[in-house]
Amino acid sequence: MTTSPLADERKSPSREEHATSEEVAHLSSPFERFGLTGRALQIVNWLAVVAAVYVLITAVGVIGSGFKIATGDQAETLFEFATNPIIGLMIGVVATALTQSSSTTTSVTVGLVAGGLPLTVAIPIIMGANIGTTLTNTLVSLGMVKDKDAFRRGFAAATVHDFFNLIAVAIFLTLEMAFGLLERLSTSLASVSSGTDGGFVASIFGGIGTVVEVITEPLADGIEAGLGWVPGMWQGIAMIVVAVALILMVINFIGRLLKVLMVGRAKQVLHAAIGRNPLTGIASGTAVTVMVQSSSTSTALAVPLAGSGAFTLKQIYPYTLGTNIGTTVTALISAFAFTGPEATIALTAAYVHLLFNVLAVTLIYGLPFLRNLPPRGATWLAALAAEKKIYAAIWVLGVFVAVPLALILVTSL
Repeated sequence: MTTSPLADERKSPSREEHATSEEVAHLSSPFERFGLTGRALQIVNWLAVVAAVYVLITAVGVIGSGFKIATGDQAETLFEFATNPIIGLMIGVVATALTQSSSTTTSVTVGLVAGGLPLTVAIPIIMGANIGTTLTNTLVSLGMVKDKDAFRRGFAAATVHDFFNLIAVAIFLTLEMAFGLLERLSTSLASVSSGTDGGFVASIFGGIGTVVEVITEPLADGIEAGLGWVPGMWQGIAMIVVAVALILMVINFIGRLLKVLMVGRAKQVLHAAIGRNPLTGIASGTAVTVMVQSSSTSTALAVPLAGSGAFTLKQIYPYTLGTNIGTTVTALISAFAFTGPEATIALTAAYVHLLFNVLAVTLIYGLPFLRNLPPRGATWLAALAAEKKIYAAIWVLGVFVAVPLALILVTSL
């Protein structure tokens, strides 16, 4: 009885798989320096994750408060420059590419919306975050550049995410501009999960929000009081800067700890489900991303496996779509920083991110003529890049730097 090459490769991991395993093995908790090991270290790691999530939610709330202080009732006027959806989209792309975290961009956006940022401005920014987050796995694939075949496979696995998100934005930004699709759907969903007339679901969400507000209020008030010496609108700006810095810090911290705690299990989920069928591939991408709280980490785990040939592009493709869905959890968590009317608008912004990704996967992967476009584009680009590396550089610099900045400049004139 013969076995397939794919089965053989799974039994005999390649250099790229060994490298990934060694990298996971060397992940260390910052608390190991205190001599903690075993169960005690694991407990402290989980408590630190809980504390970091607490700081994250608090910081999002501080952004909302700071934005109100900084803008008064002029938020819409101040963001007139971003009412052009292309500018909003490019802001999301550049912000996420710079921070290397779509979670940071969407969390900050949720806070800004609760503080008065118009939802019509926020929606393109949230969409742009989806494009910007794919930069990490594309950079990971460049690490295979010395091996032509591995680079071709890895670059295709990375850029299939780019192509999918670009197509998703092209479709849904057009629908949003024409019909307000995501705004309408997310507003309806928020109305049944918050407010006074949303029934049982709203009661649960409202109860969670109230508890979170009580818990986070002391730290939020402390940050605001600590910056009370800053005059007028500058206090609000200072609060936003401090809160964004906290969000960047804690999301990186959460990511590091969850890698230590969960990457081994995440890899098991990935190996067990990714090659079975598209639905399990999407589900595993979602699960792994929720586990490690980073779509960048999830896709970075898969790209070396694709480069090694352990998984095909056809198998990796659904997994990357699942990472888009999994990364929406952070924005939903951030929305619990608010209560009352602010909670409704914050949840609306978070639901935009969720609905955009769920609907994009359903539509694009559900229709065969659309489903095949991302892998075809990625295969074509990877073949070019494998022959001439300059094409890889042009793609990365063009999609994530040159084109966004050029569009911002042109459309703002």
